[in-house]
Amino acid sequence: MLTNPQSLLTLRRVSYQVFARKYRPKTFDDVLGQDHVVRTLRNAIAQKRLAHAYLFVGPRGTGKTTTARILAKALNCTDGPKADFDPDEDVCVEIAEGRSLDVLEIDGASNNSVDDVRNIRESVRFAPARGQFKIYYIDEVHMLSTAAFNALLKTLEEPPEHVKFIFATTEAHKVLPTILSRCQRFDLRPIPTDIIAKHLLHIAKEEGVNLHESAAWAIGKGADGGMRDAQSMLDQLVAFCGETITEANVLDVFGFTSRETVAEVIGRLLARDTPAALTTVQREAEAGRELSQLLGELIGCVRALLVAKLDSTTGGDGIPTETWNALRAAAEAYPPERLLSVIDVFAETEGRMKWASNKRLHLEIGMIKAAQTLGEVRLSDVIKVLAGASDQLTSPVTIAAPTAVASATPAPAPTAAPEPVVIPAPAPQPEPEAKVEEVIELNPPAPPEEPRAKSGGSFSSFDDMIEQAEEGSSFDPNPAPVLTDAPPWKPEPDAPAEPAAPKVDPMEEFYKDPLIQTALEMFAATIKK
Repeated sequence: MLTNPQSLLTLRRVSYQVFARKYRPKTFDDVLGQDHVVRTLRNAIAQKRLAHAYLFVGPRGTGKTTTARILAKALNCTDGPKADFDPDEDVCVEIAEGRSLDVLEIDGASNNSVDDVRNIRESVRFAPARGQFKIYYIDEVHMLSTAAFNALLKTLEEPPEHVKFIFATTEAHKVLPTILSRCQRFDLRPIPTDIIAKHLLHIAKEEGVNLHESAAWAIGKGADGGMRDAQSMLDQLVAFCGETITEANVLDVFGFTSRETVAEVIGRLLARDTPAALTTVQREAEAGRELSQLLGELIGCVRALLVAKLDSTTGGDGIPTETWNALRAAAEAYPPERLLSVIDVFAETEGRMKWASNKRLHLEIGMIKAAQTLGEVRLSDVIKVLAGASDQLTSPVTIAAPTAVASATPAPAPTAAPEPVVIPAPAPQPEPEAKVEEVIELNPPAPPEEPRAKSGGSFSSFDDMIEQAEEGSSFDPNPAPVLTDAPPWKPEPDAPAEPAAPKVDPMEEFYKDPLIQTALEMFAATIKK
């Protein structure tokens, strides 16, 4: 056992603390990229509106555990709760180092059984040892079993006044809804690349390391919104490069693709120079670059071009200004929907590359498809060309539907340049009412009734025959004709009807209009009936 104080001092000097722990935020002001969470917590502490359970959700390295510890410091600090506490006082130092008896940090992945939750339920009855609250922080709370969640429900809903629960998870959808409804949820967002790069430059300055700005940006892009990942990468680069770190060092160590290379591939793609684009991809693959990361960078670049076409004030996502202006000029030849199609092709390729063993093959196929998509002629392009041709014509002449038969006088032939004729569909004309000039009786009066002859077996009607048969006379089937002096009755002939006037079709007269005939001659058209 070493008892020499000089030896203990030497051990303290050689002990090393990584950047992720050394530069962990200590107060609310140190938290970066989570202003919405910090502001809500500060206001809740100032207004004394403290909830009994909090849930922090977000990707890795965005500050869930750090925010939970800062909240615990604010609750248990001297004369607390208060948002502006002293991080160097002994209570806050104990919480930061994990030595506080009142702040219990529990790993949900290894303490996920009902027995572990039962221990929590039994310990919440005891008062805090030093601070005002007893705080239980459960990390990766989604790893708790369903039985453990159910065992925690009653305690979580109505805990003692001196107990606060803080949960953290990266997969909130795995947490039971009954747990979610009992917590105040805070979603921590991925930290923007520019904030990460600026913080890395600050760390490098504090450590005496010359970190190039382009290298800091490359680290921030590769960290994908996680500050802890970025700090770990910087720590590794310092061990690899020493006091000076360039962008080339970042690309070589982590297999990232430079922004200039991404812009070069997109420029070749917009020029539809597929062989040159494939050559660049081959060079990156042979250099050991991560092709999935390259494809993600390509998607981000096309997305930036698409946004720039809709909003000219947006930047180039870290691409140098001169290169970005050249890309925007090349993208002007394509409408936004064509760039959307390229993004769709790349997104489909990204899904296939995720599980494929030969990623280079799928990336090259995606590049070829993207170039073909840019060169396609679509129906929308044809419609735009036709619309542009019609816009070059002068103001149209509108011909209203005629209300009467057009005059037979032909219109003078046009001497100026032909103008387009807009012909609206003629309104339907009502059928002409037929004039009734003479009323013809359909039921003419009956002829005068002839006198009935009752002698000689002759009958003038069926009734006479019946009457005579009742009187006992014999029936003669062939009666002799009865000769009378009156001539037989004949119906008067109808007066000859006047021939009806032929029906005039309004459409036929409309088509005979001189202007219509002129339009048909100008456009060499025919009327389809």
